[in-house]
Amino acid sequence: MRPFSYKHFTLGIEEEYMVIDPQTRELKSHEQRIVTEGQKVIKDKVKAEMHQAVVEVGTEICQNIEEAYRDVSTLRYTINKIAGDLGLWVGAAGTHPFSHWERQLITEHDRYNEIVNELQDAARSNLIFGLHVHVGMESREMAIHIANSARYFLPHVYALSTNSPFWEGRLTGYKSYRTKVFDKFPRTGIPDYFESIEAYDNYIKLLVKTNCIDNAKKIWWDLRVHPFFNTVEFRICDVPMSIDETIAIAALFQAICAKLYKLRSQNLNFIMYPRLLINENKWRAGRYGIDGTMIDFGKESEVNTRVLIYELLDFVDDVVDHLGSRSAITYVHKMIEKGTGADRQLSVYKNTNNLIDVVDYIHDHFLKV
Repeated sequence: MRPFSYKHFTLGIEEEYMVIDPQTRELKSHEQRIVTEGQKVIKDKVKAEMHQAVVEVGTEICQNIEEAYRDVSTLRYTINKIAGDLGLWVGAAGTHPFSHWERQLITEHDRYNEIVNELQDAARSNLIFGLHVHVGMESREMAIHIANSARYFLPHVYALSTNSPFWEGRLTGYKSYRTKVFDKFPRTGIPDYFESIEAYDNYIKLLVKTNCIDNAKKIWWDLRVHPFFNTVEFRICDVPMSIDETIAIAALFQAICAKLYKLRSQNLNFIMYPRLLINENKWRAGRYGIDGTMIDFGKESEVNTRVLIYELLDFVDDVVDHLGSRSAITYVHKMIEKGTGADRQLSVYKNTNNLIDVVDYIHDHFLKV
């Protein structure tokens, strides 16, 4: 068995926040003022997004989950204070409970103009908020191997992140409606298996050559080998409501990568399941969150989603201490106990029958555990 190290499993976390009018609780354009003020403090860690009611933040390359926690906390507190000073609120949920996309302004930028021109209402209506987690890899060759195997676990973690049960004032029946909105984009969803990094690169080159895309960043899969960095990028999750939830999910993605790397180093492989089968579990995760069942393809039977998540925690348990993420991973138990962001939004709505109260809850928990 060749020796291996966990040091290269660095983390980068990107979150998208909603900007809210405190009076109406609607989404509101911040006219890039949050970005302008934020860049004075946290430089390029804050960016504009396509819709003017969205703010995107991204951490430094973090060496471990403790660094990631500090960075995400700083970003949330900074953006929250700047928004407050400007008379605005911020919150974290996969969709706003009742704002309509038709009323929201698009940021003036060549890239966004190009996307809107090509995708039309699919782009204009893409008023959603996600979490992206980058996990560092020793090489792109290892990255494609880990991405192939990690696809199986995407629905499990996605179920934990579900935080978008409402859309344009309607109770959708989904725990995560965000992905249903995003499905209108091309090149989304669970990716296919690629036999090598060369096969992946050749696929990208073909799309560029045939004018399907002009660059690899227009691959919007739930998981991708990043086109420019040695990272695997997990893109499937709704943005979590709280800091601790974000960190727990990031730690879980990191641990999955580390475990798959350990197996590979021992000349062992995780079973590769077809995209069509994984899609069945993704649909169930989006519809029911952690309250439904998913398919254990090895057993060829339905299993309670919570049980499968506990099995995933057992699967990665032998690497979390090496990563220093025991505390963050343990928080997953609390997430299962208290429910996902979607579960808590639905509970507020059930008790009050008022979506303004749901927005207040989202805002109030932006900085809470």
